[in-house]
Amino acid sequence: MGVISNKIEKDVLKPGDHIYSWRNAYIYSHHGIYTGEGKVIHFTRGAGHEIGTGTALDRFIFSSSSSSTAAVGTHCARCGDQSTLDGVISSCLDCFLSGGDLYLFEYSVSPIFFLAKARGGTCTLASSDPPSDVLYRASYLLEKGFGGYNIFKNNCEDFAIYCKTGLLVVTTLSVGRSGQATSFLAAASAIVSSPLRYLTTSFSGLSLVAGGMYCVSRFLSDIGVRRDVVKLPVERLVGNSDMIDQVEETTALLGVDRPSGGDYCLAGSST
Repeated sequence: MGVISNKIEKDVLKPGDHIYSWRNAYIYSHHGIYTGEGKVIHFTRGAGHEIGTGTALDRFIFSSSSSSTAAVGTHCARCGDQSTLDGVISSCLDCFLSGGDLYLFEYSVSPIFFLAKARGGTCTLASSDPPSDVLYRASYLLEKGFGGYNIFKNNCEDFAIYCKTGLLVVTTLSVGRSGQATSFLAAASAIVSSPLRYLTTSFSGLSLVAGGMYCVSRFLSDIGVRRDVVKLPVERLVGNSDMIDQVEETTALLGVDRPSGGDYCLAGSST
């Protein structure tokens, strides 16, 4: 693996790997957990609508993309027609890739490596749990679900990162675990919100300020360093029908501790 690309070959995959594939001319990437024997568990809105906003804007987004509807009505010998499914599903690796290349999401990277990967959604400073834990969470959520899809707070990358780490964001005003979402918001913030942009009028100075703000925002939003997370057992995650919206209330009732190791966890829970 390197700074330039996380692309890998299928024959090096291991059960429990967090994989992804770019969609729609590298606009976004779709993420999942490889479970072995050519199968992937992933979270989707169906028909390639993973970047949908749930508004009328979606009509423009998807009508302008030929790849978003290409899979509708097609049948895989192993999976059948999954183009209209949503939620947590299991697909063969080829259906998951949808004609794209295969990439491996990296965990426990160094801060320097993380910042060198200028685009989010490819790595994190957080550590992965053992493959057995990852596969258990993915299989459990395949049966129980992962709540409603939300591009900023509960998307396919959020699903895969939760399976790998068990970490869940508990504040309602911030984005979820997704590096793609935080990168987008970091870029927007760097362009329009930085008070430091008034300190320079040169193009190079503006670029330096915006670049610095972008890097700082990305770093502070990474699941491996942010403080608004808990280590939540998957059984407790799906204990409520509206699980994502109820996490903050649940953690307030159960109590949240910050152990000396640095990660939040639910008081009295096993992690």
